[in-house]
Amino acid sequence: MSRTPRRLTRRIALAAVTVLGAVTLAACAGPDEQGSASQRMKAWSSSTEFGGSIATLRADSARIAQVVADRSGTGAIHADCALLLQDAGAANDNLPTPDTTVTNQLSNAYADEGSAANDCYNAGTTNAKLLARSARERAQADALLAQALERVQSITGTTISTTTTTDPGSGSIFG
Repeated sequence: MSRTPRRLTRRIALAAVTVLGAVTLAACAGPDEQGSASQRMKAWSSSTEFGGSIATLRADSARIAQVVADRSGTGAIHADCALLLQDAGAANDNLPTPDTTVTNQLSNAYADEGSAANDCYNAGTTNAKLLARSARERAQADALLAQALERVQSITGTTISTTTTTDPGSGSIFG
């Protein structure tokens, strides 16, 4: 066999492998990686429970402000600050989004929440400077969350609920 047919055969084989690889990767794309920008964002926000994540982070922040205002003690502050850190980390695990701007806004918001959580944890009840810095970081994070939420709603053309659906019930562990 001459060299020319071998080269042609190799090129055809390489092209076939490339096409097959592209088809395989496309088949593996998740729902937030297919369709229009609106469809991708809707799929992402639904699959990650984006509205619930915002509601959770806002509730965590409000709880921290309340335990600080109530002078509930270092244990309560530590517990709520640790919870904020955990929830911010869980929300961050849902990145990236289908939109670079939203991803950047949320990444910065989650980083601010993490800094706020660490500052309030380290402050306990005695370091007013760290508690004030934590409050500023939480406010900055909330502003970024609001911007990201507005952009997601603009992209999807729908309102995203940011309320939680938990019912505290009677206070018993059995509801």
